[in-house]
Amino acid sequence: MASHKVAMVTGGGTGIGRSSALALAKNGYSVVITGRRKEPLDQTAADIEKNGVKALAVIADVGKPGDVDMLFAKTKQTFGRLDVLFNNAGMSAPGVMLEDLPFETWKAVVDVNLTGVFLCTQAAFRIMKDQDPRGGRIINNGSISAHAPRPNSIAYTATKHAVTGLTKTTALDGRKYDIACGQIDIGNAVTELAARMAKGVPQADGSIKAEAMMDVDHVGQSVAFMASMPLESNVLFLTVMATKMPFVGRG
Repeated sequence: MASHKVAMVTGGGTGIGRSSALALAKNGYSVVITGRRKEPLDQTAADIEKNGVKALAVIADVGKPGDVDMLFAKTKQTFGRLDVLFNNAGMSAPGVMLEDLPFETWKAVVDVNLTGVFLCTQAAFRIMKDQDPRGGRIINNGSISAHAPRPNSIAYTATKHAVTGLTKTTALDGRKYDIACGQIDIGNAVTELAARMAKGVPQADGSIKAEAMMDVDHVGQSVAFMASMPLESNVLFLTVMATKMPFVGRG
């Protein structure tokens, strides 16, 4: 059993997940990372262990109940507890007109971004409420899209707004188990998913403009900060964004 705290990061092989996993490792957490691709998971696990903590890489699809059950069973078997869950795994859909979005694409986004967060939260509750010391912390990746949509983003925006409802309900229902829940809303971190922002993306007025970006490690630092709070305190919502991106003041 690990003598220190244990964190899990979904979508942990690349981008925001990788940065957050490494930041948590630097703070002394053993880290479970999960995703659908073996190579980035293995590389991130190796980098985590350079911090002198243990890493566990598990290939799983958080939108599938069986995969989630396996993921959390392996975590409990390996470490005996779970102190922090970062629900980070997510996907977007191609920017097509609302009326042209295929149902299959809608469902794929909902499965990962919404159902995946629910399934992992439910599994974390089952571990956290019964462990000793009791409780833990759940952090959800909400995104700036939890507040304001981009053009042609119905699936992504709808799921990220729904994550806010999951966050609030989890924060309420977790009180009796000493489980805190907060949400980090991220704007324009440099990742594979967001690289197109720097090249030019559609704006609400129909124009195409390049947007300011920020280093993804600033997100990892923010997640580590939220995780560092004692359970008597909770960062319910935190927005970390590129200072000059078009969000505040409608751009």
